[in-house]
Amino acid sequence: MRRFARTLGTAVAAVAVVVGTAGWASGDSQRAVTGPPPGTADWRAETLAGRPLPDPASAAPLEVARFFAELDDPARRELLRRHPLVVGNLDGAPLPLRYEANRIAAAATGEARYAPLAAADRQILAFDPRGRGQVAEVFGDVERAEHVSVIVPGSDNDATGHDRRRAPSTGPAGMATALRAAAGGSAAVIAWTGYTTPVGVGLDAAGGNLAQAGAVRLVRFTRGLDAVGAPDPVLFCHSYGSVVCGLAARHTDAADVVVLGSPGMRAGTADALGTRARVWAARGPSDWIADVPNVELAGIGHGADPASAAFGARRVPAGDVRGHAGYFAPGTASLAAFAAIARGEAR
Repeated sequence: MRRFARTLGTAVAAVAVVVGTAGWASGDSQRAVTGPPPGTADWRAETLAGRPLPDPASAAPLEVARFFAELDDPARRELLRRHPLVVGNLDGAPLPLRYEANRIAAAATGEARYAPLAAADRQILAFDPRGRGQVAEVFGDVERAEHVSVIVPGSDNDATGHDRRRAPSTGPAGMATALRAAAGGSAAVIAWTGYTTPVGVGLDAAGGNLAQAGAVRLVRFTRGLDAVGAPDPVLFCHSYGSVVCGLAARHTDAADVVVLGSPGMRAGTADALGTRARVWAARGPSDWIADVPNVELAGIGHGADPASAAFGARRVPAGDVRGHAGYFAPGTASLAAFAAIARGEAR
């Protein structure tokens, strides 16, 4: 009874922290963008040489890859011209075709905030303008890379803030750029802001609804990489992104799952994640995430601390990391360790 009372008291205190402090109360409630992209209805209504097109909602990425492999270039380009938003987000479709489709789709929105994504030198692997917008960008050559990493960011990230000016080596694009520079030319890195992230640190950040929706999208995205022959990826999951990765891990073919600045992965131990991937954790000495209680009650909180010895993750050195977003800063021990993991060299 005393143990129950202590546990309940800790959980109540955690909820009080979540809803009662200025920092946590600053978040705005978000509705997850899910399902296939805009234009799917028109895509489903078409056929090609009497064949239905693969359903963006239900066709497996490998099925999509086989469909496009059987098309000649004029047929592929006709689908690209007529349905850029669908082709650009269709996991399993050829990557160069998706890059071109997303350039067209971003430009077609007519919105200044998306104009940079339409630049000819960008490799935009996914673009969905609904809500705050979602985007995935490739740095390097996924088709020829020996190693592929995926950055899964946390709160306050979306298509417009994907590469906005901020402290160097922070934000999805900044983290990806720093990791690729450190890992070398044989590695490709994808900045994946492919889910609706929390805004601020309110109840969305303390709950799991957005992470659950994001996990579904991350699983399909990684299966799309597999369908086009990419190596098994390393997932680098920052902050709330580590909650997404915790829920997705058992359903991906990730070689490694690396969490940094994590509030928890909704699992009590690394083994409980149910993945064959190696699990790594990093937390810097001045990261405010250490002040977030590692409990879960009635859907609030994300459970055990992945950086604790009891969790069982491999530790990444992070003693020189500053704050919550400094893990990819050049010269840090954490970035050097991340690069070794990305290259498949860490043990």
